[in-house]
Amino acid sequence: CLWTLTAITKDILADEVSPRAAGILKKLLAPLDAVLEGFYNSILVNHFDSHHYTSPFSEAANNLITFIDLLEALLASRVELELPLQCQRLFFLKASFILNLISSPVHYLIKKKLIMLLKKCVLYKSREDAKSGSPFLEKTSLHEDMLALSNAALQTVNFSWLNQIPLGGKTSYFGGSEASQDGSDQTVLRALSLVVLKALEFKIQISGSEAEIK
Repeated sequence: CLWTLTAITKDILADEVSPRAAGILKKLLAPLDAVLEGFYNSILVNHFDSHHYTSPFSEAANNLITFIDLLEALLASRVELELPLQCQRLFFLKASFILNLISSPVHYLIKKKLIMLLKKCVLYKSREDAKSGSPFLEKTSLHEDMLALSNAALQTVNFSWLNQIPLGGKTSYFGGSEASQDGSDQTVLRALSLVVLKALEFKIQISGSEAEIK
């Protein structure tokens, strides 16, 4: 079911973005909005310390990867079509679940997929700012979502979250407290750095804008 929904969403997005495509996507997702939010909550509140998630070939890990693929499709649909659906905002508004999952003992492939998805979130906000030239004139849903994501990211970083993130090898961590035997994953290292820097940048811009208003 998750795979089918993901495939249909991607097929719709593969066509040229148009009001017709937006309408089709809304008809597809709107009836599932509350269901997908409940599904998101039920899956990501789980404890992922089970050995079932340490192998990418287990059924549990495969289901989780399929769910992450759906989250990516929902993010893409929100980015391209800006439909006002809650399921398209979940990755932003409840980012703490994602951040906790990344630092859990799940397989590295799952961690990497989520980190790269976080990177897509922060880069999209930067692209929108460049287009408009005035990122803080209006408090759009994306503005609110990025604030929630930034708060969650910076809060976890404050609690040494980065030191718990492996960078490929079993002994290679972002904090660098142990020497790497296999070499660190530079793609993930850059993505994590970008997420933290963009979250910090957004918070600084928010503070500056609020100070100007006062």
